[in-house]
Amino acid sequence: MTEAGAAQQVMFLTTVEVAGLLRISRRTLERMRVEGTGPRYLKVGPGKKSRVLYRQQEVVTWLEQYNFSSTSEYGS
Repeated sequence: MTEAGAAQQVMFLTTVEVAGLLRISRRTLERMRVEGTGPRYLKVGPGKKSRVLYRQQEVVTWLEQYNFSSTSEYGS
């Protein structure tokens, strides 16, 4: 696969899209970024006002850590 082909395979999502996917508010996702408890993200561009994007695979990877089959599996 060429570099261009590999780049096209990566899907980037906005804060609004990820919040919708997770069924949480945009503000909750923003708070999770501040606290470091949410999925990994990218800051695109310089400065505080730069755009935030999430790789779709990073969101899926983050969700996998919350995959349980029993309540006894929850961490403390």
